[in-house]
Amino acid sequence: MLRTRAITIEDMPLLRRMIVEFATFERLADQVTITEEMLARDIVGSSPRFRGLLPEWDDQVAGYAIYFSFYSSFEGPGLFIEDIYVREEFRSKGIGKALMAEIAAIALREGLVALRWEVLDWNRPAIDFYKRLGATFLDDWKAVRLEGEGLRRLAGITQ
Repeated sequence: MLRTRAITIEDMPLLRRMIVEFATFERLADQVTITEEMLARDIVGSSPRFRGLLPEWDDQVAGYAIYFSFYSSFEGPGLFIEDIYVREEFRSKGIGKALMAEIAAIALREGLVALRWEVLDWNRPAIDFYKRLGATFLDDWKAVRLEGEGLRRLAGITQ
């Protein structure tokens, strides 16, 4: 049976392993630089940088979800879902939907107005899943990212 609980600092080794599993599925494993220490640092304190959920199926961890707050100047506050991952052996059991529903319930309890997330354009099963949930796809928008040397250059810092 399914039980969902909040991620705690004690879960960081397991969370890091699952992040690598998820990145491998997404063909992005070479981009994972996060460490257990970074995760532990960022989940604690009065303003944690992220929150998360661990679904357990018959006492086995079946995946994870990571989310954090954002603010839309058009709409107000919401939650951004960074990752939602269900391990392969636990798929088709309603776990992904349960995670999404729990995050939606958290957003509503906190008076937030929306959830946002991204999906890789080749991940057809996830796209279809999100459509079944009633999600709107922002086809006119592009995800934009600035990191590393570009970030330092923009900030006026050189190494």
